[in-house]
Amino acid sequence: MSRSSMKQYNAIKHIVMSATPICALLGLTLCLSVLSADAQTLAPEQKLLREIFQELVEINTTDSTGDTTKAAAAMAARLKAGGIPADGIKVIVPPDAPKKGNLVARLRGSGAKRPLLLLAHIDVVEANRADWQRDPFKLVEENGYFYARGAADNKAMASSLVSLLIQLKQEGYRSNRDIIVALTADEEIIPSKYNGVEYLLKNHHSLIDAELALNEGGSGRIDRNGKYLFHSMQAGEKVFQTYRLEVTNPGGHSAQPVKDNAIYHLAEGLTRLAKFDFPVKITDVPRAYFARMAELESGQLATDMKAILREPPDSQALVRITAVPRYNALLRTTCVATMLDAGHATNALPQRARAVVNCRVLPGESVAEVQKTLASVLANEKIALTPDGAAVLSPASPLTPEIMGPVAEISAQMWPGIPIVPTMSAGATDGRFLNNSGIPAYGISGQFHEAEGNGVHGLNERLRAKSLYEGREFLLRLVKALSSSQ
Repeated sequence: MSRSSMKQYNAIKHIVMSATPICALLGLTLCLSVLSADAQTLAPEQKLLREIFQELVEINTTDSTGDTTKAAAAMAARLKAGGIPADGIKVIVPPDAPKKGNLVARLRGSGAKRPLLLLAHIDVVEANRADWQRDPFKLVEENGYFYARGAADNKAMASSLVSLLIQLKQEGYRSNRDIIVALTADEEIIPSKYNGVEYLLKNHHSLIDAELALNEGGSGRIDRNGKYLFHSMQAGEKVFQTYRLEVTNPGGHSAQPVKDNAIYHLAEGLTRLAKFDFPVKITDVPRAYFARMAELESGQLATDMKAILREPPDSQALVRITAVPRYNALLRTTCVATMLDAGHATNALPQRARAVVNCRVLPGESVAEVQKTLASVLANEKIALTPDGAAVLSPASPLTPEIMGPVAEISAQMWPGIPIVPTMSAGATDGRFLNNSGIPAYGISGQFHEAEGNGVHGLNERLRAKSLYEGREFLLRLVKALSSSQ
């Protein structure tokens, strides 16, 4: 080895060995393989993770033909084989939904603190084999990526939680609190009477009651060249509420049309909605997000991000910022038409016209007021407006030093110089049920993704192999930081 190579090796050794106590136990070579998926040989814990990941991915858990009970039972068997006591493992299945099972596993600690809940859903959205380049329910590793339905959303995290609980048990880890892993059903179905978190809170609350929870929602961002940009921490999400719109009419023969047409009434109302914007409201988490992102961006975008944080916000900067859909979603409540159905025959006037409008309401805003605003925008009494289920409020989780400190420290160890960016989800996760029940949920995974979304909910979903292993290592360290007896 050359002098320069030896110098580089020693520098890496110093960084890695000081990063975490596990490195001192495993040694440099093994620890480097844990921290990097580029290594030719996987460490034992990586091999186990990959096996669990493959097993879980290859169990179909879609709503139409899948079975989360089967997946929950498979993960229960993994935990039992890994040494988790049988009395700490429960597969919980709703009596009237045999394929909507959930898993709750507990590694007991000293009880000095209330439990830490680790949450991941194991259901996935539909995937049509004919549309995919590869079988969506077979794990394929290709060119540094794992391809499969659920690879990124959310079976990588679920597999990581199972494997790290096994490692903690086998290490004889001494925790100051119980560590609970919950793998749940129907996160992807909104609304669903079988949503696993909602069901457990209502029927088995004590099994998942905790001081705080780690969930999906936060992830790292990389650019097209694989450069790490930032690591996000989700602390809140918008409130999900869907409305069903309907216009009814006596109908008649299409040869004798009238102006009182159900389709026209509905279409005119939807056109008014398309032109309407709810007012901008910059809440705490988006404010922190834009303040941090302004330091990372450059040019006009960075200038605009700073300008919207002034009092009052710069109006022209707001116009430019809200023209970007992902930024617009952070700054205002949104309501958008997502489904349409009308008529009953090609030669008949429509007797009925229906549409679905999906709203994402900013935390703290009144859902009832949003419905009133929606009705006034549609501006037609013939359009019946009906909520589809009751909204679940989701107060933002506080960004306290107790959670942000360990997240920042571990991120700095694993990805030096990469900033932590607080975020609010414009979508919906199961964290809303926990937040609403008084258990603050934080979205953090340690997985880094490209900006375009990795095919989540779409075709050819993928996850970088490196992200699987890095995410699991990050979560292991974070769990230890939040539960250490020392």
